[in-house]
Amino acid sequence: MSAVTIDPWVSAPPSRRFLYGLNPLAKLVAPLPAMALLVFARDLATPLTFVALAYLVVLIGARLTARIALLLLLALPVAAAVVGLGMALWTDASRIDTSVAVLTIGGWTLYGGALEVGLATGVRLAAIIALALIAGLTTTGPDLVRSTVQQLRVPYRIGYTALAAFRFVPRFGYELEVIRQAHRVRGAHGGRGPFAALARWWGYIVPLLAGAIRHAERVALAMDARAFGAHPDRTERYLVPWRTRDTVFVLAFWAASAGVLWYFFPWTFG
Repeated sequence: MSAVTIDPWVSAPPSRRFLYGLNPLAKLVAPLPAMALLVFARDLATPLTFVALAYLVVLIGARLTARIALLLLLALPVAAAVVGLGMALWTDASRIDTSVAVLTIGGWTLYGGALEVGLATGVRLAAIIALALIAGLTTTGPDLVRSTVQQLRVPYRIGYTALAAFRFVPRFGYELEVIRQAHRVRGAHGGRGPFAALARWWGYIVPLLAGAIRHAERVALAMDARAFGAHPDRTERYLVPWRTRDTVFVLAFWAASAGVLWYFFPWTFG
């Protein structure tokens, strides 16, 4: 049985998880107010609650592979802790509560107030990332472009040109791997060390640039053959409609976000 390669830029396959059935714009608009207001949060409870809310939505509405589960349950918390600790070390002691000393090394002291400020910053960043993953884990590039063209009336010349440009990224990765294999077959891998690595990468530039030019010419010819840009509108083969469930999801998420912010309202004046 041959392995099946999934292109990350094609439409997502049908799924029973509800997030895949929502309009991409709904998954972007729903957490956007919370992400904007989290920038001004200064406590721990508010971003922690939004992390829990984002995790709940993702766990219920998205398919979780081992890689995604590792990202959510290990990578994101570890990154938040590292950022929080780093911010705690850089916090000015004269602007925080110095009543509790957590660690003292020589003449330097890490206070509990600094640690709280640092952890709040790390958790705040984690909450923003977790909210962004609601759309990021369940939305494909073509569907997002189609929704912006169909719902936001973005000119298709801009939308589909940007999509064609994004598709260059996986193409470059594939061509770079082919060039590396060709160099290994010819024994042109060089030696070890930074200068050898620099020489190898310099040898990749010319064939990679030539491949990029050829690919760009093929894409331009294909777009010209389809009369791209000749008319103000184009017929859409795939429709990404805005349904009632999209409105319900956005309003429900806004209501949950408003409830969290109302409950922890004092941080606004902190």
